[in-house]
Amino acid sequence: MARKRGKKRIALVRPEDHAPLPPEEEARLHAEVEAYAASNADYESYHEFETVAEDLGPPPTLEDALYALEAWEDPEKAAEMAAYHKAERRYLGIAMAGIDDMVEMWRERLDVPGRVDLARGLWDSDIHEARIAAAKLLTQARLRPDEAAWELIASWVPQFDAWAIADHACKAGSKRVQADPARLDQVEAWTRSEHMWTRRAALVITLPWTKLRNPKPDEIAERERVLGWAAELVPDRDWFIQKAIAWWLRDLSRHDPDRVRDWLATHGEGLKAFARKEASKYL
Repeated sequence: MARKRGKKRIALVRPEDHAPLPPEEEARLHAEVEAYAASNADYESYHEFETVAEDLGPPPTLEDALYALEAWEDPEKAAEMAAYHKAERRYLGIAMAGIDDMVEMWRERLDVPGRVDLARGLWDSDIHEARIAAAKLLTQARLRPDEAAWELIASWVPQFDAWAIADHACKAGSKRVQADPARLDQVEAWTRSEHMWTRRAALVITLPWTKLRNPKPDEIAERERVLGWAAELVPDRDWFIQKAIAWWLRDLSRHDPDRVRDWLATHGEGLKAFARKEASKYL
């Protein structure tokens, strides 16, 4: 049986509520207030100390990092990921947020050479999530010295065999190419590779040039250079290459639609229909 609810009663002010307290009660409450004030002052004084850097512990070894990743293994999700990505390697089924958290902790405890060494080991494990973690370890705009990081990332490119790992590695690589645009000379050679994923990487790693709002003359020249690569790759009928060309043009059209219209007027007919439609999406 449901309980019957009664009306809420409004508290009434009574005369005795305002009656003076007995002297001994007044003295007791006054003493408590003074004691509380004194203790609070002590507390504030006690907390006036210099911030001490948190001890994050020793730098993680490769064994530590792999153990941390494997601790989050989810066999059911791993099977789903293997079926989706189709590349033959081990999958752990870890959410991207979990990888990000681990990489952030590792990065804070490692210097640049240590990050490069750990990234190399994680990549060589050929575990899907470990390879993504390897790329994320090196995804930083400011990374000095960065030559070893760039050489490692470039060495991964011929091993690409699926878009997810390739895109994370290219994001790390794009930071290094932006830091030193002279590396575009090396990237240009990728466009002539027999390995489809290497050709695709040349476009994906240079995507930051599509997002420049007020490009400087040197940056415009670099952008034109990549547009030239895209034009040379138009006859390549591989779906991933056509998609990468369309991706480059679509992103550039947000900031320089006229240049994309000109490019499509000259080279667009050679693209597959889906790529031409994707490149024109924001025009």
